[in-house]
Amino acid sequence: MSSPATISSFFFFYFITLSSSFFYISSSLHTNNNNKHTTTVNSLNIPSAAAEIELVNPKLPPRSLSLTSSKKFEGSSNLIHLRYHMGPVLSSSPINIYVIWYGRWSRPHKSLIRDFLNSISDAKAPSPSVAEWWRTASLYADQTGANVSRSVLIAGEYSDSKYSHGQHLTRLTIQDVIASAARSASFPVDHKNGMYLVLTSHDVTMQDFCRAVCGFHYFTFPSMVGYTMPYAWVGQSGKQCPEVCAYPFALPGYMGHGGPGELRPPNGETGVDGMVSVIGHELAEVVSNPLINAWYAGEDPTAPTEIGDLCEGLYGSGGGGGYIGQVMRDREGKTYNMNGKGGRKFLVQWIWNPNLKACAGPNSVD
Repeated sequence: MSSPATISSFFFFYFITLSSSFFYISSSLHTNNNNKHTTTVNSLNIPSAAAEIELVNPKLPPRSLSLTSSKKFEGSSNLIHLRYHMGPVLSSSPINIYVIWYGRWSRPHKSLIRDFLNSISDAKAPSPSVAEWWRTASLYADQTGANVSRSVLIAGEYSDSKYSHGQHLTRLTIQDVIASAARSASFPVDHKNGMYLVLTSHDVTMQDFCRAVCGFHYFTFPSMVGYTMPYAWVGQSGKQCPEVCAYPFALPGYMGHGGPGELRPPNGETGVDGMVSVIGHELAEVVSNPLINAWYAGEDPTAPTEIGDLCEGLYGSGGGGGYIGQVMRDREGKTYNMNGKGGRKFLVQWIWNPNLKACAGPNSVD
């Protein structure tokens, strides 16, 4: 959920071998060739026409430092008790996302995020794909046995380029933003299928942003919005804190040359490419825990550890203990782990697989 309380679980899972910091991280790329592993595309079921793609696994951790108790599955641990608390999941198809663009957004940045959202239901993208990644989220079901829907649709959009509620928001005033957008855009009250996705531009500050969160999700209050509906907020960190929220495309100065090197973003946009991964994290948690009473670990519903939190910082096989795991790099040196709609590429963190009881993603080579 990416709340101040869940930041502590992030520290445990992501920085066990590093000095303490915040949610994501940045510095200079110094790739050690001894830490690379090269193979052909076919090992990841990518069409051979794509030619050879380099697999990069920066600074693999010693097994003694890995958080996994299994040699195969990253993040697996007997200490994790993810439980179902009898609440609903978003199982109706399609899941309708109502996007609220708050602040000033360029067309290319909007297009990049739209392409990611549209990739979730795109079965035509080559493997490993965003749609395959979403299949893990669709494993979660409610008490009737209804699984999270595999179909996701951008059902509506609204641009608030005039900052109608100012350039500093709080966890409470974000609901005012939603209420205003819902009225202005005439969004339907979509209790069964819908959720809001509020995206703030690089010049909008948010309570706890960069310090403790890069995104969060909750549900609207009838007293403020008029009804209850799940929502997620994610901020664009490119100018405020790329070293915190756009990892691994930026690294904190304290890491120096001792940690994984800074990686090139797949679409050339450090802030927005980093934002895409946070959006994926929050969407997976919204659909599996929309009213904070479905799937999470821990006993405190005000600070749940959810399916994205359990895999914070893991992007590929061999990850854990502060290492992102094995990802791909194209001929231009851009790093990614998933293919999307229209040839787009993305780097998106893995999420918890309830069957494997471990973090999982479509680019796994275990």
